[in-house]
This record gives sequence, structure tokens and C-alpha cells, in this order.
Amino acid sequence: MTMHTPFVIIVTGLPATGKTTIAQWLADQLHLPLLRKDAIKETLFDTLGWSDREWSRKLSKASTAVLFSQMEVQLRAGQSFITESNFMHPRDTEDFLRLHQRHPFTAFQILCTCDGPTLVQRFMARSSERHPGHVDANALNELMPILLQGRIVPLKIGGTLYELDTTDFSSTDYKKLLSAVEAARDATLATDANQSYE
Repeated sequence: MTMHTPFVIIVTGLPATGKTTIAQWLADQLHLPLLRKDAIKETLFDTLGWSDREWSRKLSKASTAVLFSQMEVQLRAGQSFITESNFMHPRDTEDFLRLHQRHPFTAFQILCTCDGPTLVQRFMARSSERHPGHVDANALNELMPILLQGRIVPLKIGGTLYELDTTDFSSTDYKKLLSAVEAARDATLATDANQSYE
């Protein structure tokens, strides 16, 4: 029996870089489960209520813990999936490496980046469209210096790193991205097949 190494697509980047749009599109194209931190967080808001920035931070931490628990369930079953969040190095790098030690997988990390001033404008524009529990308007001053950088440090977890500039989102080359993902996935499958014959 050929054992397949799970293929994990990790979509990360600063807020408003288009992570959710990219991750959802890939999930639809590849027919893979999509595990999103904000989906968990907003469910918690709807269940437990929302108030201020401090409460949002607490639920964000809890949501990340649940997200990694969901990932472990998928990996334990040998399943490939897509996960999306503003994963941060070194904190989340360590969690991914511990997860990899328990359940080896091949990582394809998509780092969404954007011009800083454009990102600030995007963040402000989307605030009224997001769940009110995120209290984005109250977070702008805190996040402004980070958003202006336009890029976070990628996770140091091995695998493939694909940087995607979303400054002009309308010109995003989805076909190129999908081709890169499929090539990495197929290489993983080929390696598994070769090892099964050794």
C-alpha cells in the first residue's frame, strides 16, 4: 500500500493582503478542506459575544489553538488541506515544526505581500464589512506601523515558499499560482511513489 505524505498549503500574510480570497480560490480549484482562523474566531464571537480589542486578542489566541488542533486531526488521517491565517514567525513556526514532528507533511507556503500604503487603505476600507467583533477601527493605530511594512517574515518550516504580491489584486496571476502548487503537490506524490518501491 502506498502511503501519501499530506500536502499542506499555508496561506499567510498581513491583514487585508487577500489571504482569504486566495485560500478560498485554491480550495475550490483543488477540492481541499480550508481551515481558517477567522472562521473559528467569528464563530466564537457569535457564541460568546464581543466587546473590546483585548477580548478580540483573547479569542484570536484561542482560535489559533483550535486551528492547530484541526490541522492535527487532518494530518492524523493523512489528509491534505489548506490553512489560512496571519501566521507569525517565530511563534507559529515552532507550532508547525512540532506538528511536523508528530505528523510529517509537505508544506507549500504562500506569503501574501502588498505595498504598505495600499494595505492601510485596504484595511480601513474593509473594516465596515468585517465581523464587528474584530473591532478593526480600534486596532488601526496599533497595526499601522506593521501594515506599512507590507510583509511579514515567512515561517521557517521548509517546503516551498511562494511570495505573492497582491498590491494590484486584479492582476493576480491565479494560473501561475495554481501551476506552482500542482507541481509541488505532484512532486510529493512522485516521491511517495518512488519510496514505496524501494
